[in-house]
Amino acid sequence: MAPIDRRLRLWARMVRRQGSIAGKSEAEVLALQARHAPDNAVTNFIFGTVAGGTDVTDRTIPGPGGDLPVRIYRPAAPAGPQPRPLVVNFHGGGFVFGFLRLSDWLCSNVALTVGAVVVSVEYRLAPRHRFPAAVDDCYAALVWAGENAAGLGAGGPTGVMGESAGGNLSAVMCLLARDRGGPPLSHQVLLYPVTDLAKEPTAMPGSLFIDEPEMRAYRRHYVGDADPADPRLSPLLASDHSRLPPALIQVGEHDPGRDDGVQYAAALRAAGVPVRLTEYVGMPHGYLNFPGLCRIAPQALAEICAEQAAALVQPPAPVSGAG
Repeated sequence: MAPIDRRLRLWARMVRRQGSIAGKSEAEVLALQARHAPDNAVTNFIFGTVAGGTDVTDRTIPGPGGDLPVRIYRPAAPAGPQPRPLVVNFHGGGFVFGFLRLSDWLCSNVALTVGAVVVSVEYRLAPRHRFPAAVDDCYAALVWAGENAAGLGAGGPTGVMGESAGGNLSAVMCLLARDRGGPPLSHQVLLYPVTDLAKEPTAMPGSLFIDEPEMRAYRRHYVGDADPADPRLSPLLASDHSRLPPALIQVGEHDPGRDDGVQYAAALRAAGVPVRLTEYVGMPHGYLNFPGLCRIAPQALAEICAEQAAALVQPPAPVSGAG
């Protein structure tokens, strides 16, 4: 296996020391949730910032448990003759952490490069809100985005996108949209997704950002007493993967959840769904969260945007001949 960048190793030690939830009580986890990363030059370098040329709007939308915060990214330049596609994003964080700021770099670059309207969703988090709260919130937001696409400045096809826990939720959204009659989805981007919460978590030696005790703690806080084989928790275990949108699945070589992405790609392909699976050599879990530290992040982003553009951007209408 390729070695992991030294800068990522150092950052992982800092994150693990300050943000570990293994062995913590629910009250201690809730206290950690209240601590957001400061907004300064260092964190902006590590996590990235909004790409220039992007307009950002924060608002709330109706959700099943109350108002849901969303952040909407649009290219500042006027739209062309073809309607902008719509992408709905779900952040990562093990269903326990995560907030809108951490998706700024990814979502703004997708909006700018693809020419899309991106709606990023801040769903309810465990342990205060266990499964199915996150699923219900994300589906409500997806339906809202589809119903309000024109008002958001979009009118083209719709895709979903998410990393880690957000990759799980994106895969689940595709299943729900198919089974509940919409909204129609044309593409899914699953970044190092968690697709099987029914199996016992095992971490590979040298795992950086998440080891076996951490994985068990995240799963316990989110799943609670629910059946982990429920496809809304474990989309890999769905009985039918046919008629789902084409997918880009990215995994990292050093991610303990790597096999979840690989196996989900295989399940989609077996059901006739087009899939592009890319493994990024030397990369740990969460590599797109740290574009300032991760040299491969721009390449991974470029692949995401290229796949979304191919799937979601409508070709120009042909010009009819004179006479």
